Amino acid sequence: MTQATDHELRPATIEDIARRYVAVWSEPDAGRRRAAIAALWAEDGVELVETARFRGHDELEARIAEAYDAFAGSGRYTVESAGDVFGNHNAVTFTVRLVTGGGDVAWAARVFLVLGEDDLIRYDYQFTVQPLEA
Repeated sequence: MTQATDHELRPATIEDIARRYVAVWSEPDAGRRRAAIAALWAEDGVELVETARFRGHDELEARIAEAYDAFAGSGRYTVESAGDVFGNHNAVTFTVRLVTGGGDVAWAARVFLVLGEDDLIRYDYQFTVQPLEA
């Protein structure tokens, strides 16, 4: 049985993690994006989406670069938080959205992060709450 952690995140840490998480998906420079990934996720951190799992910095880097090219890098969308960041012990949750130039939300997902004692992401779950229409 796994024990729950006594690790408590400070409110400023919670907000900072959410801000940096959203920013990494919009980072155009591959080197800065790689550094941002290393500063957010543990080396063996995992992102889980409905159809895939990405483990470690290399897989996360490829995943985020692909998403950047398709969405923010295309100029069709901006990536933003819905402003609903909440933390509880070693977990952070918030909604991330793709927003069109006209301000419409084209896609949204609830993000649930589980952090280690070092405040790095161990598990990153994304639950789509508004699918992207084709």
